[in-house]
Amino acid sequence: MVERLILVGMPGVGKTTVGRLVSDRLGWDFADVDAVVEDAAGSTVAQIFADGGEPAFRALERRALANLLSGRRWMVISVGGGAVVDEANRALLATAGSVVWLRASLPTLVERVGDGAGRPLLDPAAAASAAARSVAATVTALEACRRPWYESVSDAVVEVDGCTPDEVASRVLAAAAPAGGSAAGPATGPATGPATGPATAPATGPATPGLRR
Repeated sequence: MVERLILVGMPGVGKTTVGRLVSDRLGWDFADVDAVVEDAAGSTVAQIFADGGEPAFRALERRALANLLSGRRWMVISVGGGAVVDEANRALLATAGSVVWLRASLPTLVERVGDGAGRPLLDPAAAASAAARSVAATVTALEACRRPWYESVSDAVVEVDGCTPDEVASRVLAAAAPAGGSAAGPATGPATGPATGPATAPATGPATPGLRR
């Protein structure tokens, strides 16, 4: 039974937008981990990075994710792109619910994040070194580093290139219930969980076997 649907992926794939759409369709609560961190800290993600660096942010992120996954059900959760670098977060995600990786090509990621403004790990202006890499080079390096971790925690992968947010939301719901059922909260009956092993949602048609934990 799917009780939580968790979206992971690189910055720019649309986790928050798609997460809200999916939660609306299911009638579930929605939480964005970055927003939870900001509320708890009384500060923006960018300011947390500026004041305490990435370690300070990751500690707050770890606590926020653990709190969200401690007993709360019938939720769609958007997880920050870098949360998977933390071993404790990966352990939580592995058992917390149905994890769907929203995946985009590098050109799509680079186009969507633009100049990286507001994203501390991508914004050259926020970098300590004046010789900061270009946004494109940073996105490429981060994606290569994180890709194995996204694979390790994901039950399904949904490609987002060329899709509207509504289309991606439909693919997420199909991937979370690849046997043809639908994730559902208590008001609509039991949820149908993912088929054994992760699935990849193609451009058309049902989800097919894909990633492995």
